[in-house]
This record gives sequence, C-alpha cells and structure tokens, in this order.
Amino acid sequence: METDIQRCFRSKTVFLTGATGFLGKVVIEKLLRTTEVKRIYVLIRPKRGVRIQERIITWSKDEVFEPLLKKKPEAFQRVWPIEGDCLESDLGISGKDRRLLASEVQVVIHGAATVRFNEPLHVALAINTRATSLMIKLAREMKQLEAFVHVSTSFSNCIIYDIKEKFYPEHLNCSSDKVLSCVELLSDEMLDSMETALVGSFPNTYTYTKALAEDFIRREAADLPICIFRPAVIIAAHKEPIVGWIDNLYGPMTILYGVARGILRIATINSKAEASLVPVDYCANLAIACAWKTMKDNSLKTPKESPVIYQLAPKEENKITHGEFIRHALDGRLDCPLTNMIWYPFIHCITTPWLYPFAAFFYHTLPAYFIDLALWLSGRKPQLVKVYQKIHTNLKVLGPFACKSWRFDTRNTDYLRQVMSEEDRRIYYFDMMNLNWKEYFLQALRGIRYFLGNDPPTPESIAQGLKLIKRLKMLHHILQGFLLFVAGLAIWWLIKLIV
Repeated sequence: METDIQRCFRSKTVFLTGATGFLGKVVIEKLLRTTEVKRIYVLIRPKRGVRIQERIITWSKDEVFEPLLKKKPEAFQRVWPIEGDCLESDLGISGKDRRLLASEVQVVIHGAATVRFNEPLHVALAINTRATSLMIKLAREMKQLEAFVHVSTSFSNCIIYDIKEKFYPEHLNCSSDKVLSCVELLSDEMLDSMETALVGSFPNTYTYTKALAEDFIRREAADLPICIFRPAVIIAAHKEPIVGWIDNLYGPMTILYGVARGILRIATINSKAEASLVPVDYCANLAIACAWKTMKDNSLKTPKESPVIYQLAPKEENKITHGEFIRHALDGRLDCPLTNMIWYPFIHCITTPWLYPFAAFFYHTLPAYFIDLALWLSGRKPQLVKVYQKIHTNLKVLGPFACKSWRFDTRNTDYLRQVMSEEDRRIYYFDMMNLNWKEYFLQALRGIRYFLGNDPPTPESIAQGLKLIKRLKMLHHILQGFLLFVAGLAIWWLIKLIV
C-alpha cells in the first residue's frame, strides 16, 4: 500500500540539478527505489569526447546504486539526461530540451552548486546565484509545476550564530538583483576585484553566494510553489543506500580520513564547539519530503507570505561537539584500521591562531620532508610535502567553522515531520533526535575505509590493518620517548649553563 509521499510522486516527472553530486545521487536512488516516478530528468554537464548518455551509463554503475539495481534492474530507464552547464547562459540547455522540460516537469529539485569555499567570486556567483535565477526563469515556463525545492545551506547566514528558518536580507551589502546585474556587465576580473566589498562579513564566497541565491528567491519567486531546504554539513550515509557510504573528501570526512591514515595530526579545531553535521540520507529524505509538502500546500492553495524554509541540523538535545566527533573517530581506529596508514592515528586540536603554523611545521611539514627524501632515494616520486600544502590550505578555509558553534531553528522541519504519516516517517526518516553518534561514526569509519581507502571489508584486510597499526603504535611510543629524552637533555644542558 502506497504512503502519502509515494502516492504524491506516482507518475510525476522530476527535474534534478546536481544529480552527479553527493546528495544528488542519494535523492535519485531514493526516488527510484521508493516511488513510481514517471521520469527523472537530470542536468548533466558535457565532457569533451564523451556523450552525456555514456556518462549516465558510467554513472549508473556507481556502488551507491547497487541496492537499487538489485531490486529494480530497469530503474535507470526512468532517468533521462539533459545536457547543460550551470556556468553557461540559459544553463546551456537547448531550445528543444527547454520546451520538453517546460511541458512535462512537475517537480524541480535544484541542488547544483559549487561547494568550494575558496572559489573565485565570479565562478561562485555564476553557479550558486545566477544559475538559481535561471532555474527560476525556467520554472516559470513549466506549465505543470507543483513544487520547486532549492537546496541551500544552513550556513548561508553564518555571520550570526542563532539562525532561524527565515530570510536575512539585511546581511547583504548589495541586493541580489544588483549583484546579478553586475555579473552581466562586468568582467570576471572586475568581479573578483570587488570580492572584499561584496562579500563583507561572510567568511567565503560559498556562503555569500548561497545567501544571494536565497535573496533572489525571496524577491523574485515568492509566487511560485517553492521552498528552501537548508542542510548543515552533509556527511556519510547512516542507513541508506549503503551504511557509511561516502564518495568524496569534504569537510569533516577529510579530517576523519586524514586522521585514519595517520597524515593529519594537528588542526585548528575547538573541541568544545558544536559540530553541525547531518547524514546524506537524512538530507535526501527531507528534500523529498519538502517537495511533497510544497505540492500538498500548492494543491490546497495555502496562502504564504514568503517561501517556507526547512533547516536540518543536530537537535539541541542530541548535539555533538568537535571533541566528541574526534573521540569517536579515534575510538574506531582499532576496529577498522586502514592498510595504508603512514603513522599511528592521533590528532591534537589547537585554537590559538599564531601557534598553529609552528605546530604544523613540526607535526606535518618537517616529517613530510624526511618521508619525501626517503621516497626520492628509493626512486619513487616525492608527494607528501605537496599533500600537506593542500591540507593546510583547506584547514585554513575550514577553520572558522571548526572553532565556533551555531544554533539552528528547525520548527518548520519538525512540523513537516509531524504531518507525515507514521510509515512515511519510517521510509523518509530525518529525525536527528534519535541518531546515535557513536554508532554512526563507527559505521562512517568503516565506510571511509572501504569507499575512500579501497580496503575490502574482509577479515584478512582487517587483520592486515591491525598488524600495521600495532607496529606504528610501537614506533609512535618509541619516537615519543626519544623526543622526551632529547627534551630532557636540552633542559639539563640549559640548567648547567645557568648554574
């Protein structure tokens, strides 16, 4: 028997952007597995020498779709690629495809974005803001549109620390319509030179351009059946499609993987600050539920003052700090150790900005030179120094988000869950209150080990990892003892000089 959400999506045509991204894959998998959608059009960026149909075939072989294809082998016959690019004018969609979308699509989930925090301003504006305005323009042409879900971020207003499910236009130095006018008139170089003036108090171009996109929706799309979904930092899957599934090194997952490999040993993290993390399957489920609720409200002609905003973040009663996040990660190092560790996994957290460069030199850079020298002498390519340069750049970008705490109001999200049927709440789960963080991170580490570390989940592989971590632990303690001995000698020598 169909649930309310399943019945609502039956025979519907969905248009999804960001389909090849982390969240996009899980949304498609869940729609195909749990509903009888008629078709899912996905915006695919063309690659030189590779037809988009070939990209879909390659993409459908991703491990994340294995459970789906075992249950529904023909599922991808309902997925149709639309050639396009969010960097291009009119999204790079042909006139023929545009007419097709305008005549058939009933639900739009716009998730395409660049999530690089240090993206040049002109690129972030084109993908995160202008593309959203072009999607709204396309949506107005859709004759059967029932719901438009814009995927934003909980950090679109991160210059304040208590964020409600509302718009904050007052945080912008310049309104979205004026900035988009500048995008059309000015060169990329001129836009980038204006970054400091435009971005203002925002910590990076990502959060700024996502805030601008929200402002455009507030100003220009309130009359459409549209809502905004703001997830916090999206991390590995909790339950579905595969426990612990992850396909990228992004944000906290980078830290987990770096620690697990013994590469990341020191970072600018406030262990007492709250971590705003949400599993990707929870986000996919809520995105689908948001579309359902918007369709329902649209059919009832429910009056609204502005688009509804739904935020997803840890509940106050079940929050997790960065310190707990790290402890859970270290607790799992003996349960599922990697087989390609370069040192015993540990990490020290520093919150003093001036101290970090000195500590990073001794913990990261200096050992990297020794290891690269050994690689060079053995005839292999040195690489660790360059790896640490990238790590330090990324940690600098992530620093502001790892040292502060935010509180996110989730009243609209809580109400949405309340009006869902009991069966829908089970199928499309996103209740952060009942998430067991310790259990979750153990599963996430196993997922990282397999999906990012390419270590099979076999007893032989685990045994190999345990053998390596025991040897590295012994070497780690020997090095600690040696350094303490050297430090003791130095202190003794200094005392003798003074006396």
